[in-house]
Amino acid sequence: MITADGEQIHCDEDNHADLYWAARGAGPGFFGVVTSFYLRLYPCPGACGTSVYLYPFDLADEVYSWAREVSAEVDPRVELQAVASHGEPAMGIDRPVISFASPAFADSEEEAEKALALFGTCPVADQAIVKVPYMPTDLPTWYVVAMTHYLSDHHYAVDNMWTSASAQDLLPGIRTILDTMPPHPSHFLWLNWGPVPPRQDMAYSVEDDIYLALYASWKDPADGEKYGDWARSNMAAMSHLATGIQLADENLGQRPARFATDEAMARLDKVRAEYDRDGLFNSWMGRI
Repeated sequence: MITADGEQIHCDEDNHADLYWAARGAGPGFFGVVTSFYLRLYPCPGACGTSVYLYPFDLADEVYSWAREVSAEVDPRVELQAVASHGEPAMGIDRPVISFASPAFADSEEEAEKALALFGTCPVADQAIVKVPYMPTDLPTWYVVAMTHYLSDHHYAVDNMWTSASAQDLLPGIRTILDTMPPHPSHFLWLNWGPVPPRQDMAYSVEDDIYLALYASWKDPADGEKYGDWARSNMAAMSHLATGIQLADENLGQRPARFATDEAMARLDKVRAEYDRDGLFNSWMGRI
């Protein structure tokens, strides 16, 4: 990386370990220019499978309560995510739906199918608009489906939060989100994240059981005034249930929120003061 003083250095666990720690989690507030990095590779899983369950909005209480209840039971090879939107064009659905389309990466098709069996335990699974307990898939297909919510010719405004709150506490805010959601491809993402495993020592330091993220989208620039504050205002209304945000699809410029522990933030400030004494690099747009 290049430091604020223009020096080119190499960082790892043994060289400039404090900068190495900061680079893994400081996000847009990092005080240096990373010019290259190394990745650790892992064996590719032998099989990738998916289950697909689509529910109407009027079953929101049941499906989100179930998702919260099973959060600790999800196989670590599965990403349990629910995307609520006014349709799923890739599947030919043009009505409001909550889509549980979750990948599993395992050594075999049998293991992937077994890991995804949990989705059939939802108490309203028999009322799903689309119900596919298991089908083989691959990452290119996943990419095509996911990108139907992220269009290059649209504007986006986003926000997110971590939470450990119960479904009972979260549901009032979720109902408001669903009732006020802008047109597709705007959407609400629910992601079962925890229980959080032990992490290496790094600046990335706030995680929790559930990750919620909102994505308001519009094509006509004139609609920005109508939809631009939807994500921020709904996350602000639920902020009393949040333990922080993720430096990902955040909105720190409009809604400063906690994204690191107090200890991590104090350490980041100390390392910044050492390596960027004159404040050459901008800090985060907002912080608390």
